[in-house]
Amino acid sequence: MKKLKKVKKKVMKNRKNNSKKGKSSSFSKLSIFQPNKYKFKKSCPLSIKNAPKVDYKNIKLLKRFISENGKILPSRITNVSQKKQRELSLSIKRARNLALI
Repeated sequence: MKKLKKVKKKVMKNRKNNSKKGKSSSFSKLSIFQPNKYKFKKSCPLSIKNAPKVDYKNIKLLKRFISENGKILPSRITNVSQKKQRELSLSIKRARNLALI
């Protein structure tokens, strides 16, 4: 009986080890605590050279940062910096107030 149990345990261990060997990928080796080397920083489209100035009169620019429902898109979607996002939201609200949008 004891020998049979030991043999079963060995067989089960071998099955687990064999299934892991064939399925290893680079992503399975990544840990939560390791720095993510696949992520890259995106630059702000309003902070680069020759970028258009954020103004409540520039409706064409403001419409790029508003959803179809009229809501202001968050900076994580538009990749706008915090400083420019504040300027943008202020100018969008001004344009709404003056009924330009």
